[in-house]
Amino acid sequence: MGRIAMLWSKRWVRFAVIALVVLVLVFAPWSLDVATNQALARIGVFAVAVLGLNVIMGYTGQVSLGQIFFVGLGAYVTAYGVQEGWNVVLVFVLAVLIPGVVGYIVALAAARLGGLAIAMVTIALPIIGVPLAKRLSDWTGGSQGISARFTSAPDWFGSRLDDIWQYYIVLTITAAVFLLVRNLVRGKFGRAFAIVKENEAVASSMGISPYRTKVMAFTIAALIGGVSGFLYMVVVQYTSPETLSFGHSISLLASMVIGGAGSIVGSLIGGAYYVLVPNVTNEIDATLTSLIQGVILLVALFVLPGGLASAPRALRRLLRGRRGKASSPPRNSQR
Repeated sequence: MGRIAMLWSKRWVRFAVIALVVLVLVFAPWSLDVATNQALARIGVFAVAVLGLNVIMGYTGQVSLGQIFFVGLGAYVTAYGVQEGWNVVLVFVLAVLIPGVVGYIVALAAARLGGLAIAMVTIALPIIGVPLAKRLSDWTGGSQGISARFTSAPDWFGSRLDDIWQYYIVLTITAAVFLLVRNLVRGKFGRAFAIVKENEAVASSMGISPYRTKVMAFTIAALIGGVSGFLYMVVVQYTSPETLSFGHSISLLASMVIGGAGSIVGSLIGGAYYVLVPNVTNEIDATLTSLIQGVILLVALFVLPGGLASAPRALRRLLRGRRGKASSPPRNSQR
C-alpha cells in the first residue's frame, strides 16, 4: 500500500491514470450494448444529483432532504421547454437557473434555521412538489407526466446510435460539473464551507458569515439539481410527479452516505449505487428491496462511516496498525 501511495504521488502517474480513464469512458460505449450504455448514462445523471446533495450536506454540514425536488423541477422545465420548441441551449440554462432561483429563495429562510427545523423545511419541498405537479397539468401533464424527445443522434453521428449520443451528452456535462465543484471545494469557498460545518462561531470570528455561506451552498446544490434534472430528461425523456417523491430524496441521501459524504469520488459511487443496487435487490426479491437496501446502509455506516470512498484510507490505517503490532517487541522479552 505504501508503494502504491508513493507511485500515485508522482505527477506523471496520475496523468497517465486519468488519461486511461478518459479513453475508457470515451471509447467503451462503442463496444457495449444499449442497456449498459443507458445504465452508465443514468449513473452520470444521479452522480450529479448526489454531488449537489454533497455540496450542502457533505461539505457544509447542513441537513437537506429535498434535493430531489430540484432534480424534478429541472426535468419539468426541460420537458416543457422542449415541447414548446425552445432552443436546447436556452432550455438547459432555464433548467439550471429556475431551480437555482427557487433554491435561493428557500435558502433565505432555511439557512437561518438549524437541526430539525431546517430538515422540516427541506422535507416540505418534495411533499409539496408532488401534488403541485399534479395540479399544474397545463405545464406538467398532471398525473400522466410529460415526455420530451430531443436527444436523438444526428445523422452525421449515426441515426441508430441514440444511446451512445445520450451517453456522450451526459458524460460531457457531468465531467464539467464535477470539475467545477472540485475546484470550488478546493478553493476559498470550500474552506468556508468546511469552517462553517465544523463550528459556526469560529467561522463568524474569522469573518465568514455562516448565513451567507449556507445560502450559497443551498443555491449551488439547487443549481446542480437542475443540471441533473436536465440530464434525466436527456436519458429517460419522461418525467412525472413520481420523480419528485420523498422516497427518491431518501434514496439520494442513502446513496450519498454509502458513497461518501464530502467526497467527489463518493458522489460517483453514490450515483452507481442509486442506479445499480435497486436492480440487484429487485432480482433477489422485489418484495424485500427496501429491507435489503436498509441493511446495506446500516452495514456501510458501521463498517465504513466515511462511505465506500474512505475504504482505501481505512485499509491503510488497518495495515499500519498491523505493522505497528508486528514491529513492537513482546512485553515478556524485556524480563
